[in-house]
Amino acid sequence: MRHNIIAGLDIGTTKICAVVAEAHAGGINILGMGVSPSAGMRKGMVINIDEAVASIKSALAEAEACTGVRIKSVSAGISGSHIKGFNTRGFSGVSGREVTSADIVRALQSARSVCIPVDREILHAIPYEYVLDGQEGIKDPSGMSGSRLEAGVHIITGAISAIENLLKCCEKAGLDVVDLVFEPLASAEATLTKVEKDSGVMLVDIGGGTTDMALYREGRLRHASVLGVGGSHLTNDIAVGLRLPMADAETLKKTSGSKVLTDESDVEGILVTQAGGQVKTVTPQCLAGIIAPRCEEILNMVKAELKDCRGYEQAVCGVVLTGGSSMLGGLDKIAEAVLGLPVRIGLPAMTEGPQEIMENPQYSTGVGLLGFYPSYDRVKTVNTEGVNSLLSKMRHWAKDIFRNSETINPENKKEGGITCSKSKR
Repeated sequence: MRHNIIAGLDIGTTKICAVVAEAHAGGINILGMGVSPSAGMRKGMVINIDEAVASIKSALAEAEACTGVRIKSVSAGISGSHIKGFNTRGFSGVSGREVTSADIVRALQSARSVCIPVDREILHAIPYEYVLDGQEGIKDPSGMSGSRLEAGVHIITGAISAIENLLKCCEKAGLDVVDLVFEPLASAEATLTKVEKDSGVMLVDIGGGTTDMALYREGRLRHASVLGVGGSHLTNDIAVGLRLPMADAETLKKTSGSKVLTDESDVEGILVTQAGGQVKTVTPQCLAGIIAPRCEEILNMVKAELKDCRGYEQAVCGVVLTGGSSMLGGLDKIAEAVLGLPVRIGLPAMTEGPQEIMENPQYSTGVGLLGFYPSYDRVKTVNTEGVNSLLSKMRHWAKDIFRNSETINPENKKEGGITCSKSKR
């Protein structure tokens, strides 16, 4: 019988991905996954609960059939333009001559006490720097001598309504969400190296409906944001420009989009069937003329965000592109030209698993979510018995989830910061 089974659920705009793995002393071994087209989602947010629940159940059923286990709880990802990040600082007087865990907790709690709108909730509070009696750049002040401790913290918040709707979808699908993680943090967990995080790097996760960004420097998150554009905008441009159904436009983007951007097309024309049934020949140049401007527009938005957060000064290692839309051939070269920085495609590299998962950037978030699964809950995560009703438990959880009762654990050394423990039971 397998032990320490964990699961991650990436609820995206264009796909739902459930990844199941077994954790062991040497790391994580992926057992399998289930993928379903996403319905009821738009730009990372739920717009139809019933459709979203059906998509989640479909992905879970495929993952369960593939691995032979029953998924009861997951670490779920969340994104959307409603998510905002900002830096704040907290202070604490050192009770003795040496800084203790209690001193660090007080400083972090002070940072979290910042006023936020009543319709928003803190998802993550991630320390990026400590200052002790004016000495800056301290990563871990434990045991150091001083009298005044200051903590620099990056706060990530989300709209309560969007969070509740996502949790409600998981509840209706029969799942217990043990942690809710901002998706680029999960993608960074799976794709970025320690050297990149230490030296400075910007992760750009281009999904179907959003483009998520996370800037790392000295091993800590320094900035996070969400742009409300993604690969579905490319598909829509093709559909409108060539008068194609969305499904056909998506297929054309995947089959021919990469070739026309890299000048690898070996045909003079591409046959397409328009919405009215008329067959038309499209030249590679015409298709490239539709796709390239939108790619440049998205990348120029990334460039503006890099300037705003001083990313050009901090991202020494450049940019790592990941997400399903990063699979578009030639996008990395366009990104290098637009951004003026080194660019590489980020693949899941933190685990062992099937080649089709480890060599595909669209699964980076799902794989990265495994790294955020709480170790205390791994034994009861999955079993081969039927899933019991979790409605009463989830109703009780939903009442308490937004009361700011999270416990800050300064001993949590996971890169990506302190994950919220509001869902721990």
